[in-house]
Amino acid sequence: MDATNLGRLNDARRARRAAILLTDLETGDDSVVFEGDSVSLSFGLAIEAAFRSGRSTSIEADGRRYFLNVHLPPAHIVVIGAVHISQILSQMASLAGFDVRIIDPRTAFATPERFLGIDLTADWPVDVLKERPLDAYTALVAVTHDPKIDDFPITEALRTGCFYVGALGSRKTHAARLERLRADGVDEAALARISGPIGLNIGAASPAEIAVAILAEIIHTLRTREISPTGDNK
Repeated sequence: MDATNLGRLNDARRARRAAILLTDLETGDDSVVFEGDSVSLSFGLAIEAAFRSGRSTSIEADGRRYFLNVHLPPAHIVVIGAVHISQILSQMASLAGFDVRIIDPRTAFATPERFLGIDLTADWPVDVLKERPLDAYTALVAVTHDPKIDDFPITEALRTGCFYVGALGSRKTHAARLERLRADGVDEAALARISGPIGLNIGAASPAEIAVAILAEIIHTLRTREISPTGDNK
């Protein structure tokens, strides 16, 4: 691997930026493609699929064989609210390979005994997210039902481009949430990105079923997100 490209990959890892090392299997020449970069149309669909799946693979393009070595940041799920749904969701998400964080300033809920082995912070999201910010490889799940706790991280998730933003509540609750965020200056395109009511519509009734619906929607969103690298660069 070219030393410059190794440095670019290391920089991408530190910045939690997705990258692919594209190697010509005949010559050994390599280059780095970042998620969202413009690439030759002959590589576009293959690179898009690789970024979505996270799987390294070999491809043929322009009569040559290439290897796509995919480097994706570990996907995070940040849950706002240490509620019963969060207990179940955090366990399932960890089994599915996600890094999970729980944030809730309510110390009666945010206890280590209820979240064994889970990254738990009993503090206000506005303070926690200054030290540990959200990014494009983070899913934000807001489940407290309390605007004083949920609204800031939802707004921050939209601002930073989290790949998934979901909020618990009925349609009436969500409509009121949208009005608050709209009044705070969040535009309509951003508001449309919020999944509310949260989760896939599977008729979930219990906290465990709601957690399943949320995790399924997060995975679906991660694996189908828009990337579309096209253009003239290689």
